[in-house]
Amino acid sequence: MTFDPASYEFNQPTGPSPIRASTVLPARRENVELHTEDGHTLVGELALPESGSIRATLITLHPLPTHGGFMDSHVYRKASYRLPALAGIAVLRFNTRGTASPRGTSDGSFEEGIGERFDVEAAVRFAVERRLPNRWLVGWSFGTELALMYGAVEPVASQVEGAVLLSPPLHRATDAHLGQWAESGKPLAVLVPEHDDYLRPAAAAERFRLVPQARVTGVDGAKHLWVGEKYAGRALNEIVDEVTEAGAGPGGLPQEWDGPVATAVG
Repeated sequence: MTFDPASYEFNQPTGPSPIRASTVLPARRENVELHTEDGHTLVGELALPESGSIRATLITLHPLPTHGGFMDSHVYRKASYRLPALAGIAVLRFNTRGTASPRGTSDGSFEEGIGERFDVEAAVRFAVERRLPNRWLVGWSFGTELALMYGAVEPVASQVEGAVLLSPPLHRATDAHLGQWAESGKPLAVLVPEHDDYLRPAAAAERFRLVPQARVTGVDGAKHLWVGEKYAGRALNEIVDEVTEAGAGPGGLPQEWDGPVATAVG
């Protein structure tokens, strides 16, 4: 059964509530479908601020689906729960080809990052057609490979402002792809966990020297999967700082919410 984001049940607490891992803040949420040029239908969800202007749009690219990555990978799930309300940010999440989640299963099968080019293009095209402003690619692990390989070339390059990378392994993305980003001049924020399984901060700084405008930030204590609220929250703060003028604020995003809240199950 496909999960319907309209099924969240919101209640009004008597005072401010702490924002926990399962806390869902108000937003306009809808299930969406993306259509690729090679004929696949991808399933996803779009979460928009309930009111006010959209300050930025995140087009999220999830970790490796053959190792458990999908649109509900926890940093992206928390982004969709919080950022529309806390930062005025639209969050587009979707399953790449062949990937399943409670939202449903996208057509096709995993293609090692090659056919997924069409998935990235379909997501960006959807955001453009919906007139979502200030569009940024946000990749995590395998998703960083997709952002690096396809974000600085057309038809994507002219439709996005830049990219934020979480835990880039630089397995599929090559120096040639980094060269394309360098030529594009587009911002590239790179967040590298201290204890990453694949690429750690010092090595990442060396590899990304090919992109003069890249900003590489090592995150003390973090691991590849950003497990724990401390590290997921740090990732969200860094993303908001990069994609909006106001940023997350000197103390980071609020950790309490005074208004209606829901609790996600699972």
